[in-house]
Amino acid sequence: MTDLFRHKKAISPILATLLLVVIAVAAIVVTYAWVMMYTGHLTGQASVITKLANVDFHGNGTIIDIDVLNSGTADTAIVKLYIGTSSSTMSNQTITPTPLLAGETQRITVDYSWQPNTVYYFNVVTSTGQSLQFPYEAPSSLVP
Repeated sequence: MTDLFRHKKAISPILATLLLVVIAVAAIVVTYAWVMMYTGHLTGQASVITKLANVDFHGNGTIIDIDVLNSGTADTAIVKLYIGTSSSTMSNQTITPTPLLAGETQRITVDYSWQPNTVYYFNVVTSTGQSLQFPYEAPSSLVP
């Protein structure tokens, strides 16, 4: 049995080193592609940054205007709006999807019966998945 392996030659050290380098480069390329795909996806989401600009209660207790700012670098649209008297009981309000361009403020006007001195909870949802949640207190008296 020992005579069988005695005459076989192993691969040369140069070929072995070259093979290890090729395997390492292939692993680096695969890792780089995965990282670029992952960070590219996250960067696209982060380029939309929504902020509350203003809330205006008026219309003798029937209208609320919400101004939303997109301080990011990508455009989106406001597709859903939820309002309620607690964060767990918000109801979906019917709105028309509204474009929210990068660097601009957009007003959402909604017919909603509100009461003075009541805290309302809002959730503005964009087409890219961001959710802007905030509480806001109605004024102390009805505003025409």
